[in-house]
Amino acid sequence: MTRRPVLPGASELFRRTDAPSVPEVTELPSLSTTTSSPALRGSSAARRSEESAEQQPPLTLVPGGAADQVPSFRPLPQQPTMQPVVPTRGRPARRPDRTKHDEKITVYISADELLALETARLALRGQHGVAADRGRIVREAIAVVLADLGERGEESVLVRRLRGE
Repeated sequence: MTRRPVLPGASELFRRTDAPSVPEVTELPSLSTTTSSPALRGSSAARRSEESAEQQPPLTLVPGGAADQVPSFRPLPQQPTMQPVVPTRGRPARRPDRTKHDEKITVYISADELLALETARLALRGQHGVAADRGRIVREAIAVVLADLGERGEESVLVRRLRGE
C-alpha cells in the first residue's frame, strides 16, 4: 500500500464556463413517460393511472391556464426594499447633517500645536459636551478664520497674524 494520496484531476475540480451549465429543455415530459419510470412508479394507484394516462393527452403548461388562477402561482406584490444595515463597530451611526469630504490636504504642525489641538479636543468633550475629532476642529477653525477674513478684510485676525502684527 502506498502512502501517496489520490487527488482529483483538473476536470473534476474545474468546470467549463463557456458552455451553458443547465441543458436546455426541448420537450415537456408527458404523464405517461413519468409514470413509466421505475423510480416514479411505486404503488398500484400509479399503475392504474399509467393505464389511464395512455388514453389521455400529455400535460403541458400554457399561459392563462388553471395554474394562473391559483393564488400560489400569482406574482407577489412588490414590497418596499429594505436598506442594508451598515455596521458601525460600536460607534453611533453617521448623522445625516455630516458632510462627506472629497478633498484632502496634508498639513505639518509642531508638537506643541498638536498638543494644543488635542487639549482643545478634550476640553470640548469634557467641559462642553461636544465630541469632535481633530479634523472637524480644524475644518471649523478654518471656516471661522475665512468668515472673519471675508467680513473684516484688512482688520481680520488672519491678515494681522500673517503680517506679524
